Amino acid sequence: MVFEKIRAIISEQLAIEEDKVQLETTFEDLGADSLDLFQVIIELEEEFGIQLENAENIKSVKDAVDYVTAKIA
Repeated sequence: MVFEKIRAIISEQLAIEEDKVQLETTFEDLGADSLDLFQVIIELEEEFGIQLENAENIKSVKDAVDYVTAKIA
């Protein structure tokens, strides 16, 4: 469930198809720059009601899923 929400957010923010967003996909693979990543993080914070610290450590979709899952647990 967390992955699906994150995938939808990333897909919308980066204007790419959802099937291109897999757990092992890095944001670099998706062509995301620092501004894109910042926008994704803002959306994640709003969607899940959390605050992401150390966002620079989030390099892949799996990193984002793991981080959000830990914060909402």
